[in-house]
Formats: sequence, structure tokens, C-alpha cells
Amino acid sequence: MPSSRSSELAGILARVREFIDEEVIPAEPVLRDMTLDSLVEMERLKAEAKRRGLWALGHPKEIGGGGLGFMDVTLLNEVIGRSFFGQSAVGTWSMQDSIMLHKHGTPKQKERWLEPLVAGDIRSSVGMTEPEVPGSDPTMMRATAVLDGDEWVINAHKWFTTGANIAAFTTVFARTEAEDAGRYKQFSSIIVPTDTPGYEVVRVIPTMGSILGAHCEIRLTDVRVPKENLLGGRGQGFVIGQDRLGPGRIFHCMRWLGQMQRAFDLMCARVNERSLHSGLLSQNGQIRLLIAESAADIFSHRAATLAAAEAVDRGSEARVEISLIKFRGAELLHNVIDRAIQVHGALGVTGDTPLEWMYREARYARIYDGPDEVHRDRVARILAKDPGSAPWLGDIAP
Repeated sequence: MPSSRSSELAGILARVREFIDEEVIPAEPVLRDMTLDSLVEMERLKAEAKRRGLWALGHPKEIGGGGLGFMDVTLLNEVIGRSFFGQSAVGTWSMQDSIMLHKHGTPKQKERWLEPLVAGDIRSSVGMTEPEVPGSDPTMMRATAVLDGDEWVINAHKWFTTGANIAAFTTVFARTEAEDAGRYKQFSSIIVPTDTPGYEVVRVIPTMGSILGAHCEIRLTDVRVPKENLLGGRGQGFVIGQDRLGPGRIFHCMRWLGQMQRAFDLMCARVNERSLHSGLLSQNGQIRLLIAESAADIFSHRAATLAAAEAVDRGSEARVEISLIKFRGAELLHNVIDRAIQVHGALGVTGDTPLEWMYREARYARIYDGPDEVHRDRVARILAKDPGSAPWLGDIAP
């Protein structure tokens, strides 16, 4: 018999699924246009999510959220991921930044930024990646922050600072300590209001033919903020950054699963309505192969991601597991959407279905939150030294 908790969660997931499928997905054509109508429509969706009790479900209760546990939020992301706009519509996009502020922020920082962030009244952004150095090695960041009296003076050139053009503040990661502090203790995170003199949004970077993701290039020139804007302690930037990114990779993988399932649904609908000389596409052996391969990819990705999430929930760092689902999941996401496009034929590459847009978005997955190569190398380095650290591989130690 299912527990009352599992029944309650099933009800929540069903209500979120209904909202995503019946409200958010039909609104996608308007939302993608990025006009005033898009903003109005998103505000309508946010208000409707709040009315239905679906807003910020994964945020801790003490900061105004729904208080769902980690595993519940993992499953929630699977449903939300069916639409690119799902996170914004139900408020989960701010969860990691909100928890980061809640955990590391001062009372004054929380009072100014946390409540409106959870409520969806303001947006946040994070400035870490820089165009001049490899994003795969953040220890090479060139941004600096120097304490001058009671102010931090920040100079930085960042890009892929997502949402900076609409954010109220950017958490900027910059070098504050000398080299002898150690490789991973030289950087700090500092809250910078985007209306601070010297803060410039250089451009919204076109990516894959679109500016929808609002990936911004920003420049900070002698930007001065109070020393109280330091988030956490000096030299704790990497601790804070990894604390933010770890669970996020699992949530990404679950949202990819939502995209895979949506593409699979579209593929199956197509094969049962499109006819060839010999009958429906569903009767064609080669098409059936594409369906079977996609089903296998979805099954394996879901099982692996939930296994990684359970390891994290037990208190493990799960570095190998997270890296595995990150690089393999990105590949499977691409493959499932690619097959769905193939089944649709010429229609699949038009804007008449969401598949061409989903395909472009899927390509980012192999780069953000660590490129595939970094995660593969991490897995290989750890397991080559200690194969027994992954007991799910079996007893392969010599």
C-alpha cells in the first residue's frame, strides 16, 4: 500500500503536470517571441501557479517555499522539464540561488534579496564564466575584487551570466585572496546590484540562433559595493559555487528527462497518424526501432539519475554518479529528440512543432555545468584509482 506521503507527492506531481501541459506548453509560442506580450503571459502563468498552490514548491518553508524534500524536488523537475518555461512559471528557477542566499547570506542580505527572489518579484544571476579563459577550469578566472576601506572594488569581464539583463543582482565570483591561500581558496562571491555604477550588460549573446536564454556578456569596471555584500566568507567562493551546482546537475538531468518524454510522446503520436503506402508509420520496422531505442534511453537515464539522487539524499557526494548522468544524459537527450525529428520528417525541422527548438536547446547540455570531457575525465580518474568506490559496477577490483 502506498504511504500517505507518496500519495500526497503523486497528487502534487499530477497537478504540476496538468499545469505544464494545459497552461505552459500552449503558451510557448507567445513566450518564445520575447515581446511585451511574452512578459504579460509569464506573469499570468506565475499568478496562476500561485493560485493553484504550485509556486516555489522546492524552496524551504522557512523562506516561503513549499518545503519539498530533495527526492521530491528531483521528481518534480522531471515534470517541470517538459517545457523550457516550466521553471519560470512555477518559481523553481530561483531555488538554488535562494538556498545559496539562505545558507550563506547575512540577515541584511536576506532581508533585501531573499524574500522578493522567492516570491518571483526579482530575478538573480551568477557571474562566473569568462570569455578569456576556459570555463572548464574556474581557478583561471581573472575577475578581481579588492577591499578599499569599506568597499569592494570589482573589475570583471563575464559572459553566460544568464538573465543579467533582467536581474536585480549578480553574484560575482572574483579573486580576493593571494595565491598562497591555495588554488581553491583564492576566490569569493560578492552580491552586486545590477544598477551599480560601472556594471554594464554588454549584450545578450545570440546562441544557436536565439537570444531566448538571455545569456549575457557583462563588464564590471571599478564597481564599488559595500564590504557587507560579501556572500559567505572570504575565499569560500568555490565552496559556495559547488554547493550550488551539485544538486543542480541532478535537477538538469531530470528536466532533460521531461524533454525526452515530451519528444517521445510527439513521436508516438506522429507514427499513429501518419500513413505510408504500407500503412501507418507505426507498422514500419525501422520506425519501431527508433521508438524502442528511445524508450530504452529514457528508461536507463531515469534509473541512473534517480540512483544518483538517492546517493546524494543519503549524504554521499556522488561525484562519479553525477558526472555519469551529466555526460551520458546529455547524449541521450540529443538522441531521443533527434529520432523524434526523424520520424516527423520535414515537419520536424520546422517551427510547426517544438522539436526543432528542443533540439537546439539540447545541444547546450553537453557544455553547461561542466563540459562532457571534464565529467568523463573525473569518472576515469576516480575509478582508475579506486574501482571499488563504485560498487554498482560489481566486484571488479583486482
